Amino acid sequence: MSVVANTGILGQYDSMATTTSTTKSKATLDQDSYLTLLVAQLEHQDPMNPMDDKEMTSQLSQFSSLEQLTNINTGIQSLVESQSSTSMLNAVSFIGKGIKANGYNLSKSGNSTSTVYYTLGESVSNMQVNIYASDGTLVRTDALGASQAGEFQYNWDGKDTNGNTMADGTYGVAIVAEDTSGSPVLVQSKISGEVTGLLSENGTTYLQLKDGRTIELSSVTEVVQPTTAATDTTTDTSTSS
Repeated sequence: MSVVANTGILGQYDSMATTTSTTKSKATLDQDSYLTLLVAQLEHQDPMNPMDDKEMTSQLSQFSSLEQLTNINTGIQSLVESQSSTSMLNAVSFIGKGIKANGYNLSKSGNSTSTVYYTLGESVSNMQVNIYASDGTLVRTDALGASQAGEFQYNWDGKDTNGNTMADGTYGVAIVAEDTSGSPVLVQSKISGEVTGLLSENGTTYLQLKDGRTIELSSVTEVVQPTTAATDTTTDTSTSS
């Protein structure tokens, strides 16, 4: 009679995995596998050295803990799925509305570009806006100079530093500034656009804008009735709102 040493359920699992060529490997030990291995251990234990009560109680306790953790994980997963569905349903009301959201990009289409908004919490002595292509190349820098605290908007004319008209698409924008002592000042930019659809990915809800950009629902700071999602590039570069 073949006798398997009493090395505990995990030891039994390693032994069975190495001697059974038809067993499929698993990344985790689920409830069914745990119970199967426990029964196998009881069936193949040494009659002269059976599992003692304490070890049996310990392994049953492990099984109970595994079952509870599995149930908790299932409950959390259901909650996440439920919240994702609720978020999508709530976001439906955004469709057809104009929004402002924290972000660092703008779009160009024909002679129009989307408006970028920004807020200064203090006066600055120097400020500039950098426009980047999708590959990270700097295509334009606009020096805006000194400014008082307040809310402002920036409209790119769609051209690079040499005055060449750039292709339609999405561009990155970064606003950098210095205070009166020359120290850098953080400037949070906000993007704008009209919502035309929704997208859910990995539990996160995104808004799809008319110009093709997508933004996280959680980054939205303002919702308004749609006016003009894009601004004609013949307007001034920077104006105070």
